Amino acid sequence: MNRSKNLNCLTYETHQKWMSRAIELAQTAGEAGEVPVGAVIIDPNGNLLAEAENRKERDKDPTAHAEILALRTAGKALQDWHLNQCTLYVTLEPCPMCAGAIVQARLGLLVYGADDPKTGAVRTVANIPDSPCSNHRLSVIAGILESTCRQQLQSWFKQKRL
Repeated sequence: MNRSKNLNCLTYETHQKWMSRAIELAQTAGEAGEVPVGAVIIDPNGNLLAEAENRKERDKDPTAHAEILALRTAGKALQDWHLNQCTLYVTLEPCPMCAGAIVQARLGLLVYGADDPKTGAVRTVANIPDSPCSNHRLSVIAGILESTCRQQLQSWFKQKRL
């Protein structure tokens, strides 16, 4: 099947299903003291390929963002770093590092929940995927279960500031 056919077959219900799983992963991260961000990658047939949550604190690794960990797992599962027929669901708009990794992976579709007004590098603060320096154009859907994703982050940060 060609890439665009697979990506266009994804329904709003499918997006909600996988974003809900990413939200569950984010909850686990938050409970472990991590910024609550979760990521899920599905293959072209809509099957789970990889999932991850933020692990920077636990792994003592500045690159252990949910998106990076999920991309690594997906590449290993496929035995290929080209993820051009895959879809990544993540609860928060990717940062510059993650947006760059997503472009490098040639991801087919990015679906994210909440915009990140501080470091969002897909649409909010910067636009790495559409930058002239990017060698891959990325399809993006923003705002899936946005209020739930935003509330999860706001609640976590509010608790940390008490």
